[in-house]
This record gives sequence, structure tokens and C-alpha cells, in this order.
Amino acid sequence: MIKNYVLLLFIFVSNSIVSQTSNDNLINNAKKICEKNQKLFCKAFDFYINKEFDSCYVYSSRALVESKSQKESDILNYIQSFSSRKKKLFKKALENLKRISDNPEFIGLKESQLGLIQLHLKNYNESLEHYVKWESLDSLYGSERKLKMDSFHNIGLCYMHKKEYVKAKEYFDKEIELVEKRDTLDIIALKMDLANVYYNQYLDDEAIPLFTEAYNLSKIYSNLELKQNSTYNMAIVERNRKRYKESVEYYREYIKWKDSIWNRDNIIGLAEKDKQIALAQKQQEIVLQEEQLKRQKLVQNGLIAGASGLVIFIGFLGFLYKKLKKQNTLITQQKEDLNIANKTKDYLFSVVSHDLRSPINTIRGKHIELKNHIENNDLPALRAATDAAIAVTESTSHLLNNVLHWSLEQSNQLLFDTKEYALRPMVQHVLHDYATLVEAKGITINSELENVLVKADKESLKIVLRNLLDNAVKYMNREGEITVKTGSYSDTEAYITVQDTGIGIPQEKLDKINALKDLTIDKIDRSKGVGLGLLLCQTLVKKNGGSITFESEVGKGTKITILLPSIEE
Repeated sequence: MIKNYVLLLFIFVSNSIVSQTSNDNLINNAKKICEKNQKLFCKAFDFYINKEFDSCYVYSSRALVESKSQKESDILNYIQSFSSRKKKLFKKALENLKRISDNPEFIGLKESQLGLIQLHLKNYNESLEHYVKWESLDSLYGSERKLKMDSFHNIGLCYMHKKEYVKAKEYFDKEIELVEKRDTLDIIALKMDLANVYYNQYLDDEAIPLFTEAYNLSKIYSNLELKQNSTYNMAIVERNRKRYKESVEYYREYIKWKDSIWNRDNIIGLAEKDKQIALAQKQQEIVLQEEQLKRQKLVQNGLIAGASGLVIFIGFLGFLYKKLKKQNTLITQQKEDLNIANKTKDYLFSVVSHDLRSPINTIRGKHIELKNHIENNDLPALRAATDAAIAVTESTSHLLNNVLHWSLEQSNQLLFDTKEYALRPMVQHVLHDYATLVEAKGITINSELENVLVKADKESLKIVLRNLLDNAVKYMNREGEITVKTGSYSDTEAYITVQDTGIGIPQEKLDKINALKDLTIDKIDRSKGVGLGLLLCQTLVKKNGGSITFESEVGKGTKITILLPSIEE
């Protein structure tokens, strides 16, 4: 008699991930990507974790378009393949899995899922190829007990469908070694599969008790598919045993469970349709919201662009204003400089016209005297007139030097080089130049010079000293003395004093001279009796960072003190 084989084989499909280590890698990598604020990716992965596979499928598709790295793309393809398998879209699941790279972190997940899907598609050889590859990787990745049980079970199913019952039993035995009493679903499925292995080898004595035990266990388990499968198996077994009455009873029970499953699936299908409608509505709402957000963003970008343009325009106006203001300031400064230059020019012209008129007239008169003395052959008178002409010429030369120095200083053309100098050699050099002149006039120069270091411009100080000595000689009442001293005034200042025994300066004029440090060129009035030489002295001393003061008494002489910044030796 030909045996009617049990046609309905229970395929146990694991919802777990093959490798717990791989699953940890998946979650850890997903968390790192979410830290980079990848919103679509995170939303898709949250739906996967919460087993909302429809939403996971939709959002993973959108996230794949925006994926920025291979690792991100691998994770999205995996969770979409998982969702596709749950939705029985096996070909789509295969497409996603083939796009996953051979990254060691995901290869175990990839191979186990490929084996599972090929089993669903009844491609048993392809399924075994992937499971065998996963089994070789399993030692690298490690798996928890339940996950190994699921994989061994599916491998056994592949061999059983290929009628390689020895290999099938080998993997079912591996599963038995891992099964525990609390794994009721696994025990029932395992007993049915082992029963089928024995039954297809005509080992009824081993198979029938296992079918019966699986049937009895399914009664206390809530899974309708298990109840249907175990009942159907018993109906086939009893029919082959020619126990038709018992077989009919099992068939009736089988039909009852089949109807229950149909009703449940119908309800689930309706619920699924409602869910799909709700999902479609939600997607439409999302699209509308996205369109609204795009419009808002467009308006916002327009406002930002307008505001940016306004800010740039205001900045440009500010730049123009600053530029115009700078130009106006420059024009104002140039106007002031021009006014000062004009006043300086007017002042110098007044000096030249006033101070040169008298000496020129004197020189002209002396020339006439010289001519008369030559005609009369009066040698003593000729000598006296010549000396007088020389003195007037020297005075005029000194005046012209002052005019030149003053003009250069006012136009910032006077060279000014501040360095450290010793006062004594500089003063000695100036006094040596005056030795012949003062000796001819019967004037004695005394000097008490300490070797003090100062920080100043040497040439401008020489101009100051020459002016002071010229004035001392000019206002000396014939014979007299000039005393020049240098030394330390304080820790930070050195002094130069020029004291003479000349006619002195009236108090009123002395006050005006001492007030020169507070005057500017536009306030100077030559009618007040302050000469260009003293004004030049005040200016150059101030430019050297020092000060100059005048002390005088009519009939007794004048003392002039210059203070300059000193340097410690």
C-alpha cells in the first residue's frame, strides 16, 4: 500500500535577528547616525523597533533617497527587507538584501535573512547555501540559544523538503539540544517536523506518537495555525491507518480551525485595509504638510533674503556715510593745515619785512661809509666800519636761518631724529663755534658741564642753544659774562642753563615769553615784541619732550633753563 504523505509541513519562521551581536551592532550604529540629526532615518528605525512594518517600509524608502553613507544605506535596506518579508513581499526583500554591502557588521544579518526568504520561496538549495554561510559566520558573531534553535530548525526543514532525512534529523537534533520546557511553540513544531521525518521513512512507530503528542500540546496553546496543522496531520495518519471514523473527526476539527483562521485573517485583512487607508490618508496629510512647510519655507526664505538685502543696503549706506565723513574730515584737516600754512607764510613775511629792513639799511649805510673811508684813505675808520658791517651781516644770517628752520618745522620738513646723546660734547661744540665772536666783543663764556645722557634730537638742540647765545650776545651791555651749565635735575630730567649779565628783560615782556608754550602761530602778534627766535626755541624744546623757562631782572641779566628727558647711565 502506498502511504499518503503528510503534505502540510510546518515551517517555523523566526522573527528574531540571527545574531544578537549583529543586532547590537545594528542598534548601536543606528543610534550614532541618529545623533547626527538624520530625522527620516531615525523615524524609519523607530518603526522597525516598534514592529510597525508598514510605516517602516514607507519611511525607509524615503530615507534611502537621502542616505549619506554606506552604513546608513545598509541599515535602511536591512530594515526595509525585514518589513517586506513581514508583508510577504519576498522579491522586494531580496532586492534590498542584495544592496547591502559585505560589511562584517552586517554580513551575518544579510545571510540569515537571505536563507529565510529563499526558504519561503521554496528555493531550498539557495536557502541552504546562505544558512551554511551563516553557520560558518556564527562562530565569529555568536548567537543566543533561541536564535540558534530557529536557524537549525529552518535548515532541517530545507533538508526535509529535499528528502535528505538524515541531514534533516541531524539539525532537528541540534535544535532539541537547545530547546527548553517553556518553549512550547518550538516543542510542538519540532515534534511535528520530526514526526514527518520518521513518517516519510515509513517509521510509523516513531512518527505516530510524535504526531499525537504535538496534537495534544497544540490544544493547550493558543496558536490557531498549530492547532490546524496538528489536526490535519492526525487526520492523514488515521486515514492511512484505515481508521476512517477518527479521521473524519480530525477533518471536522481541522475545518473548524481553518474557518477560525479564515475569520481571523478576514478580520485582520479588513483591519489591514483600514490601516492602509489610514496610512494613505496619513501619507496624504504628510504630503500636504510638507507642501505647506515648503511654501512657508519659501516665504521665510523670501523674507530672509529681503532682510539680508536690506541689511546689505543699510551697510552700504553706512559705508558710504563713513567714507564721506572721512573725506569731509580730511578736507577739514587740509583746510586747517592750509590756514596754518597761510598764517605761517604771513607771519614769516612780516618777520622778514620787519627784521630785515633795519639790517639791510644798516649794511647799505656801512657800504657808503666804507666808500668814503676808502676815498679818504682812513684805515682806522675803514676797519671799524668793516667790523660793524660784518656784525650786521652775521645777525642777518642768523635771522634767515631762524626763518628757514621755522618754515621747515611748520611744514613738517625739519628732520627730527631722537636718540640718546651726551649733553657735554654737544654743548662744547656749540660754545667752540662762538669763541671767536664773544672774544672780539670782550665777552667771557664760562661752562660747568656734567656728562648727562638725554634722549633728544641733537641738531634741533643746537639750533636752540645758538639762538639763546645769540640773544645773550646781542643784549649784552658791551663786556660781560655768559655761563652755561648742564647736569641732572631729577631722576628723569636733565637741565641746560644759559645765564648772562646783560641788560635783562622787562617783566611785562618776560611774562609774554614764558607764556609762549600756550600759544599757537595764529595767536602770535609781532607787535607784542616776541621774536621768531624765541618762538622757535619754545617749539623745538617742546618737540624734544622738554620745557624752557626764562628768569630775568632788568640791569642784572637773564637766566634760561631747559629741562629734557634723561637716561640713566
